[in-house]
Amino acid sequence: MIKTLPQLLLMALAPTVMIGANDAAARLGAAADVFTEIMSAPDKGIPQDLLDKSECIVIVPDLKKAAFVFGAKYGKGFISCRTAGRPGWSAPAAVRVEGGSFGLQIGGAAVDYVMLVVNERGADRLLGSRFTLGGNASVAAGPVGRDTTAQTDARMTAEILTWSRQRGAFAGVSLTGATLREDQEWNKEMYGREMHNREIVRAAELNVPPAAEKLRAALNKYSSRSGR
Repeated sequence: MIKTLPQLLLMALAPTVMIGANDAAARLGAAADVFTEIMSAPDKGIPQDLLDKSECIVIVPDLKKAAFVFGAKYGKGFISCRTAGRPGWSAPAAVRVEGGSFGLQIGGAAVDYVMLVVNERGADRLLGSRFTLGGNASVAAGPVGRDTTAQTDARMTAEILTWSRQRGAFAGVSLTGATLREDQEWNKEMYGREMHNREIVRAAELNVPPAAEKLRAALNKYSSRSGR
């Protein structure tokens, strides 16, 4: 089968990503740090009212992008959802983000991404084995600040809101069209057996790996309402 240029870029990029981040425990710690740093920035975090109303959150630290004429994205992160009937967030499940974009894009960068799923329908779709942003559910750039009182209610127009923290000089970043897949290899590493993401985040009881406690503690610190 002949590979397209975006596919070849992803194949070349994936080993580079995994060299420095091939361990789920290390990435869990990085995800917790990303979320804490974003939320602790004065007046620059995710609006508290949107976070409190969200059903799930996806955190992808250091999503990699390499580009020359065609852009390519590859990263690994985690999804956590509200726990039904009690306060707090679920055990995290692993996701892979893959995607490409056309355009004259020279250079590369690493970007941290946070996505909020703002309703149950979006959460149900996201917990499938494969999910395309902007295809399976509407996606919009999330507002920045401590609340959205003076802003258009983004929750009325999108099921998923996205934020990024860029560390490089790469411009024109967008995750629309990117694909999120459950990462069963990392799920098995974390929980000792093969598990789907839906099983993990909907489990009433599950032995959470110690490395995940830092992330859950950060999520609960900033928003610990009960799930429905």
